[in-house]
Amino acid sequence: MDATLTGPPYTGFRVPHRLAMRLAVLHDEADWLEPDAEIAADLREKRRLLADRHPQVFVELPESRPAQAEILRALVANLEMYHGALCERRGEHLHHRPTGATIALKDPTLAPLEVAARLVQEDLCVMERRGERWHLSAGCVCFPTRWDLAPKLGCSLVELHAPVPGYNDQLSVSTDRFFDRLRPGRIVWRTNWSLVDSPELFLPPSRRCSGSGITARNAGERVWLRVERQTLRRFPETDTILFTIRVYRNPLRDLRGRPEAARDLLGALDTMAPELARYKSLPALREATMDYLRGLCETPAGVGASPSRSSSR
Repeated sequence: MDATLTGPPYTGFRVPHRLAMRLAVLHDEADWLEPDAEIAADLREKRRLLADRHPQVFVELPESRPAQAEILRALVANLEMYHGALCERRGEHLHHRPTGATIALKDPTLAPLEVAARLVQEDLCVMERRGERWHLSAGCVCFPTRWDLAPKLGCSLVELHAPVPGYNDQLSVSTDRFFDRLRPGRIVWRTNWSLVDSPELFLPPSRRCSGSGITARNAGERVWLRVERQTLRRFPETDTILFTIRVYRNPLRDLRGRPEAARDLLGALDTMAPELARYKSLPALREATMDYLRGLCETPAGVGASPSRSSSR
């Protein structure tokens, strides 16, 4: 766990902005999951959402259970191998030290993917091939960025991304081809960023951004940089691909002393296609955010800076 990182872990926004997959290979399985100092709070929130909003945050097709079971085994093995400080295996139970919970790995009342989701901060989506297309066969998405999981069950990749402007023309064919060619055991990752007006992890589509009262003067406190670190991994037994989503959110003030990151984010906002900006609900925040970032670009390098793990893609 990284308990010292206080700034956004992923910056380095691409300028000019354009829609692209921008995938990179993870060469070490130790880097697949990213537990940090927020794990106890994040998993408590997951448990609350699974109790209060279960149909909204968990879906499955019955035929996905073998894939779910394979994924659960892999996640538990990864936690035991690389994150032993977090958990202790006790037969068919896993004691989770950050939360104090002991979780039955073969709980007959829970789907295997839900058990897996209760162990990690990542949201989990299972993709299985049917015919010529990859389809969502199960998912636990407790921390959506204005995305509604339930209607997506059974949808193909192109159907899942239908609301994204430009996806069908620019990325649909290459994404399907990449899923087909991804080798078992290989892990790839990318990041995707948004700006929101709330630090809440659970942001369903109904939670729209009004931008009311947000100005250049208070944008550092009231606008949040929300970054999704996404991974894709194919599993050999069931020929399934798991899509993980790990959400990070930081107030814009955390970019103080990082003028290069502020300048790149400003450039990305300035060059983003209007239809994509509307899809991301940015217009309500855009002008105040850009004015605030212009001020940060003038900050001397190194003042209040915090380290970055890698650059966004």
